[in-house]
Amino acid sequence: MQLDKIVGFHKALGDLTRIRIIGLLQQGPLHGQAIAGKLGLKPPTITHHMTKLREVGLIREQRDKNTIYFSLNTKTLENSAKAILTVGTGGESSLEMSVTAEERTAIINNFFTKEGKLKNYPAQRKKKLVVLSHIVKGLDFGKVYQEKEINEYLKQFHEDYATLRRELIMCQYMYRENNLYELNPVELWWLS
Repeated sequence: MQLDKIVGFHKALGDLTRIRIIGLLQQGPLHGQAIAGKLGLKPPTITHHMTKLREVGLIREQRDKNTIYFSLNTKTLENSAKAILTVGTGGESSLEMSVTAEERTAIINNFFTKEGKLKNYPAQRKKKLVVLSHIVKGLDFGKVYQEKEINEYLKQFHEDYATLRRELIMCQYMYRENNLYELNPVELWWLS
């Protein structure tokens, strides 16, 4: 699943027109007619390419009356481009690099019992991300899990496994499709 996502991203960039569109959007938001005019293409062609870029999350859309403005989702572009470097490595996220080992240890000791149970779920973002990254350490990159397997795995940490599962998806630690779950490459995890 996740390897397919990385391949899809690179396929979307494997077109000269889409690269040119990304180059235009780096300068700021544009509507489809403006993009078509700047590239000397017809609007239906631009619509086709924008659909491909939207499918991989590289563009954002904002409507102003009857006009849709497209802008570049630079965070997705950067993270997706870096994701290929972490395939199969279980590499270190930017969060882990920005939190000192002492801070990480303190957070884990404060929120987990000696038996590994989560005492309570932190509200502060930094602590939440440390807790989630600690929880996913027992999962394997590249393995596709059934929802039942994920639920059983998360129950060892807290009885409210549904909240933990939802947070892992929302913070992009995991990808879910058709009740199948897979770890995202660490570059896709929410880090800011």
